Amino acid sequence: MKKILIIGAKGMLGQELVKVFKSDKDYKVIGWDKSDIDITREKEVDKKIGIIKPEVIINAAAYNAVDKCEESKKEFELAKKVNGLAPGYLAKATKKQKAILVHYSSDYVFDGDFEKILAREPQGCTHSCATCGLHNNQELGFCEDDQSNPINKYGETKLRGEKEVAKNIKNYYLIRTSKIFGKPSKTEGAKKSFFEVMLAAGKKNKEVKAVDEETSCFTYAPDLAKKTKEIIDAQKPYGIYHVTNSGSPTWFEACQELYKLAKIKTKVTPVSGDEFPRPAARPFYSVLVNTKLNPLRDWKEALKEYLKNKK
Repeated sequence: MKKILIIGAKGMLGQELVKVFKSDKDYKVIGWDKSDIDITREKEVDKKIGIIKPEVIINAAAYNAVDKCEESKKEFELAKKVNGLAPGYLAKATKKQKAILVHYSSDYVFDGDFEKILAREPQGCTHSCATCGLHNNQELGFCEDDQSNPINKYGETKLRGEKEVAKNIKNYYLIRTSKIFGKPSKTEGAKKSFFEVMLAAGKKNKEVKAVDEETSCFTYAPDLAKKTKEIIDAQKPYGIYHVTNSGSPTWFEACQELYKLAKIKTKVTPVSGDEFPRPAARPFYSVLVNTKLNPLRDWKEALKEYLKNKK
């Protein structure tokens, strides 16, 4: 039996990871949340992990208040500890146990520069554009080995965490994902998902506004948890992986689909990002392209299941 430690076990993703691994008798699951370990304290991390000696450690704990991180020096310092330094402490402790570390990062490590994506030459390019067609068929987005360049402080902290993991351990899976939704977190003060917020807004208002100029992907927490287990069980090569549900809507398009499936008649009005002044800049295009794994199902199918499970 393989011992696995899941940190952030009460969070939106953490709950699903616990559920997925507990369903497999080959794993003994230990779930820790904030009250069990402070991952920003290096000595505590080293001591507590040294006591239980897990063979796999999954870090599903993170700071994700993007705007608070931008407008408050205190919050930025907290984000740097949780997202930036703590993954390095976990990596060192994992290495000491000769274990495997799984850590999650974000599409916000990229700048969203669409021109860079369009300029990329697809595999097999012969520079004969008149007869080729490869550019028309390629999936547009950021690949696992693309250069990161965050445009907000939250993204900076996530990139720092990536670097700390890579610097301190070789046996790691770094999974970048985007806009997670699912069963609400049980952790106090946890951020609600976009769909949770928009469902509440749709039930209270006759009209809601949604930004229609930022394109990315959504990720259903149960699907991400299952894919994480697949990566570990298949003993995939260590390194960076992109895991999101297929499809890349804007916030507006996602809200439209949500209300359609939930049979909410509230009008959704598309607006620019300027309509909602936010302290943190957002990349206009941050689609994560998966080049290493079988794709997850379409986000619309995942959204149907999410709504069904809420009833």
